[in-house]
Amino acid sequence: MTAAQRPVLRADRDERAPVRLRADARRNREALLRAARETFEADGVLASLDGIAARAGVGNATLYRNFPTRDDLLAAVVETSVEEATAKAQDLADSLPPREALVEWLTELAWRLRIWHDLPYCVAEAHQDPDTSLRSACSPLLVQTGRFLGAVQTAGQASREISADELFELATTLSWGIDRFGDDEQDARRRVSIATAGIFL
Repeated sequence: MTAAQRPVLRADRDERAPVRLRADARRNREALLRAARETFEADGVLASLDGIAARAGVGNATLYRNFPTRDDLLAAVVETSVEEATAKAQDLADSLPPREALVEWLTELAWRLRIWHDLPYCVAEAHQDPDTSLRSACSPLLVQTGRFLGAVQTAGQASREISADELFELATTLSWGIDRFGDDEQDARRRVSIATAGIFL
């Protein structure tokens, strides 16, 4: 090998190194998200972040580099659930009259938000802070709530004094009750039905 060739080989190695680093970073992020999801399911969303890092097999510094706050981690984990809820919202809007669609949506929302212990509490806290990543992650749920409510109001079946924010907060509150009282799906549906009866004209 000539001396002229050696810089080319070093350049090749330098070009490949960032690719390996990016792959490692991706694996670490995926491991953290998987560990967080498993931990949230077992222990709730207020579980130890250090424990999540240990479960993922990475150091605390790696966790905080990827997710500086608990809200950042939680927002990333709930993204899939929010996407599923948005798809469900479209199905409801396509298949049901406005009033029934809104009731089903609020039931779906309250049931979905109770998926992990203390998630309703964290969502409620984030809803009061426009700068949190969790509020941004949940914003499609608020948008869908507004669409369902608007359709019912246009049909003259609900007061125009009710806002989407108020309904989202109500669904979050109901979700907290579903979580705390250990409702099954039937009990949760009845709880939502009773609580939302006053929405309609």
